[in-house]
Amino acid sequence: MRRLAAIYRKELQYYFQSATAYVVIGLFTLLSGYFFYSIFRYYNYLSYQASREPYLGASLNLIDGVMRPLLGNVSIVLLFTLPLITMRLLAEERKQGTFELLLTYPVSDLEAIMGKYLAALTVFAVMLGGTLVGPALLAAYAKPEPGPIAAGYLGLFLTGCAFVAIGVFFSSLTNSQVVAGVATFGVALFMLVIGWASAFVGPTLAKVLAQFSLLEHFDSFSKGLINSQDVTYYVFLTVFFLFLTLRSLESTHWRS
Repeated sequence: MRRLAAIYRKELQYYFQSATAYVVIGLFTLLSGYFFYSIFRYYNYLSYQASREPYLGASLNLIDGVMRPLLGNVSIVLLFTLPLITMRLLAEERKQGTFELLLTYPVSDLEAIMGKYLAALTVFAVMLGGTLVGPALLAAYAKPEPGPIAAGYLGLFLTGCAFVAIGVFFSSLTNSQVVAGVATFGVALFMLVIGWASAFVGPTLAKVLAQFSLLEHFDSFSKGLINSQDVTYYVFLTVFFLFLTLRSLESTHWRS
């Protein structure tokens, strides 16, 4: 555990001693803030229209009108920003020639992977924490239901856990940060949109594709529903890619 903690501190120190974490967190917060402002402004416009035509206000609420669109947009922003966090984790070690040195340390492969993974996950948690300003403002002035907001953020966190695991895996395969980042983005995007093909296939295959779709599973969280099947899906996806990373490091041991 002490060795895992040492790697975790080293990686976290690297993030915050360089511009990487600050740029990514700043960009993510800026985009999330813009989405909150735009969505809330449109919600205010609809509220004004509803005051003139009361029948429009029957389906108007902060969860469906503000939080669900906001969480959906933030999940897409994660698709672009998290590869910037994960692409250097192991790819840079390979490029600088310190990867083999890392493998000779008295640290297990699992400890090395988890230390780096948890450091990237901490940066992601800080990113996600910055978006809580919007819900905090809503809670202060409009009193929305806290349950659906908490469920939505749980879904975002689990999505980020899966994206970070995918990023760590592809970073272990190459010495190019660009290749690792693009591969992470491509696979994460595929996992998001795979459910779209269900409209063009038979009902059986459509159900199978829906089970693999990140969007399908995230949709339940954005509605305020915490389903054990959805949680299991994200946990499985995260563990699966961390397992592949472990196998990747073991194959490097074997080749060297």
